[in-house]
Amino acid sequence: MLKIGIVGAGAMGSIIARSIGSGEVPAKLTGLADLDRPRAEALAGELRAHPMIGGIGDVTRHADLVVEAAGASAVEEVLLEAVLRGKDVLILSVGGLIDLDELIQRAAAGNTAIHCPSGAIAGLDAIKAAAIGTIESARLTTRKPPAGLAGAPYLDETGIDISGLTEPRTIFEGSARDACKAFPANVNVSAALSLAGIGVDATRVRLIADPTITRNIHEIEVAGDCGLIRTVTENTPSDNPRTSRLAALSAVALLKTLTRTLRIGT
Repeated sequence: MLKIGIVGAGAMGSIIARSIGSGEVPAKLTGLADLDRPRAEALAGELRAHPMIGGIGDVTRHADLVVEAAGASAVEEVLLEAVLRGKDVLILSVGGLIDLDELIQRAAAGNTAIHCPSGAIAGLDAIKAAAIGTIESARLTTRKPPAGLAGAPYLDETGIDISGLTEPRTIFEGSARDACKAFPANVNVSAALSLAGIGVDATRVRLIADPTITRNIHEIEVAGDCGLIRTVTENTPSDNPRTSRLAALSAVALLKTLTRTLRIGT
């Protein structure tokens, strides 16, 4: 049975842990790590398996695969521990992989598999297939309620105030690379789209703070020699308004796929 460790016991990590604990994912949860140890202990106490609580290294040592659910700032340490110990890893904060090319090459040399779920968007299977040919353009427009964007580094740096918005406002337009750095907790979907398609510098992102909506909405348009791909996903936020429930469920679905003989989709 696959042994899984989770780094991060917040909204995303909790959904994944409970899915393993309930048997939805046929695996064994061996460890939890979180900067807030009491939060990790509380989550572990809910589960029949009672996984050990420790640091990232401890959790990695006892697992076959480690799930990063702690945010972009944790990605490098989680991936490094996985590489050093020869373990596979599942990264939810896909934007944290940007600029880690050397570490990703070390993972390849050491046969460490890096899995990235689709997250809160649809259509990555088609975009991966389209990338076998030629993709001419890739655009993502994300609309979020202001509460889901509060505290983003870009807003603090630019002095943009979205607290009193009464109508939609475009607060960012640029490359996926810049979007991930400006909004590390909000636009991991742009990194996933980029890695599936034409890269973080060629993929364009527009981010809109919209007080008239309650869901996180992602619209993708990709054009190439295969034709035109358009998707729209309207997501219910998780317990953390910065992330969508679908993002956590996509990680659960990927874990289930890794344990199956029959695997559907590209």
